[in-house]
Amino acid sequence: MPESPGGGDAGAPPQATENENPQTERTAAGPPVLSKNARKKLAKQQRFEAKKAEKKAAAKEQKRKEVERKRKEWEESLAGVSKEEKAKLIESRRNLRKERMEKRSLEKESKRERLTVARERGQNVVVDLQFSHLMNPNEIHSLVQQIMYCYAVNGRCASPAHLWLTGCEGEMDSALKRIPGIDKWIIEKENRSYIEALSNRKEDLVYLTADSETVLEELDLKKAYVIGGLVDRNRWKGITLKKAEEQGIQTAKLPIGNFMKMSSSQVLLMSQFLP
Repeated sequence: MPESPGGGDAGAPPQATENENPQTERTAAGPPVLSKNARKKLAKQQRFEAKKAEKKAAAKEQKRKEVERKRKEWEESLAGVSKEEKAKLIESRRNLRKERMEKRSLEKESKRERLTVARERGQNVVVDLQFSHLMNPNEIHSLVQQIMYCYAVNGRCASPAHLWLTGCEGEMDSALKRIPGIDKWIIEKENRSYIEALSNRKEDLVYLTADSETVLEELDLKKAYVIGGLVDRNRWKGITLKKAEEQGIQTAKLPIGNFMKMSSSQVLLMSQFLP
């Protein structure tokens, strides 16, 4: 889990100069633009996203073919039996579908109960989403996908965390609203920043950032752990730490180096923070 998903930090953009951020350069007009190296990385990411979309389409087509194959097999199996046997097969299939639906219903209700309990007594995990201005559309889409996966994985946990989405404004809010059924999610969704939404618990906030000098050895149920919601491809290093220090809140980093060997920066996807 990174403290910002995808391998970077999150926070308010610094007053960067060319020396502070070699990934960008300034035009005569003033606004920063991507450097040649950054453009290459962006193009690589776009090719990756395009390839991923192709794989998804291929998987969808394969699934459609599989459904069609099973349908034909079913029709053939009915065609070769007597009327009596046909009725038995249909009834057996109907009962099997009913059992599956009842099982899914029970699982759904159990998930809802666990998440409701987590709302009252679970570990609070806050995703700070005030950074859509730092991301391109593909990166926003990637972040939304991580949030969806995060919620799904959390719901399957025996002791799920209680999730907060804060700073849901502008492009980020629009992207979230396109998630099917998000209005039924058992989460806290706030247009306000986490500082405003949890103003009465400021002393309990801990911003998770790989740049912190404090190593998080164990979770504290009294604390609310903040994760930077920024997919930045390492364009904005150190921003989360700077933001937390300016706001006067605690910071910590996960003990990733103690348990994992990673070739580059020691950050994980957002969902990998969950139990």
